[in-house]
Amino acid sequence: MQTSLLRFSAGTDSVSRKMERLLSENTQTLWGWALLPLVPLSHLYGLGMLIRERLYATGLLEQRALPVKVISIGNLTVGGTGKTPVVIALANALREKGRRPGVISRGYGRRAAEDVFEVSDGQSVQGNPAKTGDEPFLIAERCAEVPVAVGVNRYAAGRYLLDRFGVDTLILDDGFQHLALKRNVDVLLLDATAPFGNGYLLPRGRLREGLSALGRATLLVVTRSGQARDLQGVLKAIRRVAPDTALCVTDFIATALERIGVGGSERPNALKGERVVALSAIGNPGTFQRLLESLGAVVVHHCLFPDHHSYSWPDVRRVVKMAGDLQADRIITTEKDAVKLRWLEGIDQVGMWAVRIDVEWLEGWEEWTRLVLHN
Repeated sequence: MQTSLLRFSAGTDSVSRKMERLLSENTQTLWGWALLPLVPLSHLYGLGMLIRERLYATGLLEQRALPVKVISIGNLTVGGTGKTPVVIALANALREKGRRPGVISRGYGRRAAEDVFEVSDGQSVQGNPAKTGDEPFLIAERCAEVPVAVGVNRYAAGRYLLDRFGVDTLILDDGFQHLALKRNVDVLLLDATAPFGNGYLLPRGRLREGLSALGRATLLVVTRSGQARDLQGVLKAIRRVAPDTALCVTDFIATALERIGVGGSERPNALKGERVVALSAIGNPGTFQRLLESLGAVVVHHCLFPDHHSYSWPDVRRVVKMAGDLQADRIITTEKDAVKLRWLEGIDQVGMWAVRIDVEWLEGWEEWTRLVLHN
């Protein structure tokens, strides 16, 4: 069955989503050829990023250090590679081992005026996703006893958690390009469905840095391996660029379906054979749809909003109407979207569900344990 797609942004396709699709085009397509004039700009951008890296490496730009272990979780491409589930898994694993971890994040899209905002003290979550950013809010909810703070100045956010809670380990969310803060461990995530995007740097492609940056990583973590068309080919391509860097292979698995605003959960296999309308506002929505299909769901429509979109009742009403028109069994969304939707008064009456995601380690667990958990 052909799944239809509906992209919303005040009733029209979003500019950000259009640009995202264009950035993924390769040179063999019509749009790819049309975007060739951007290639020189990509080269200039790459040169600028390389110079910046060297300035930090030589000490001409200052790196500030915190007196605790700092673990960075980051990626090489714009768009979702699965940083949030990995941060959640790491924070909970460290806590179970008796460490006192804290998480610091920029809090992309947040509206809080404070330089540093405390999302969680490890006991209760503060503010709302609009003030904190959706990803830090989700991390705070999923990580009991782990304080979380957001701020553009990651050093200041880390200092805050250190002084207030006495953390002994800081997890730097989306930190690979944040070179101003020293880290002990650099974990770089690579999405198996497109580890290097289309091979081009911004603005022609999705790469934030050139492939030489892989040499800066302590550990490479391949995510969404189950969705790769040719996983062994992907691993070989990564190995050609970074032959000596430790590598793990992981996948994201659905562990529960959770009713938004009501509570209660079902096993993911409850979706088998159901007609569902998918709803997402994430960096890589195609992976969410493929996850639902892998669970046996029939995705009759996928409603796409811009990444980090703040939902309103008109958004929800349009999606609910569509689900009714298509006789869908349920509307289902991501955990990241659910933390925002829950703040809409009356959402408990809609009957919307979210998929809970966790990390599954397929290869390299020993490397992860040695370099990240015990280093």
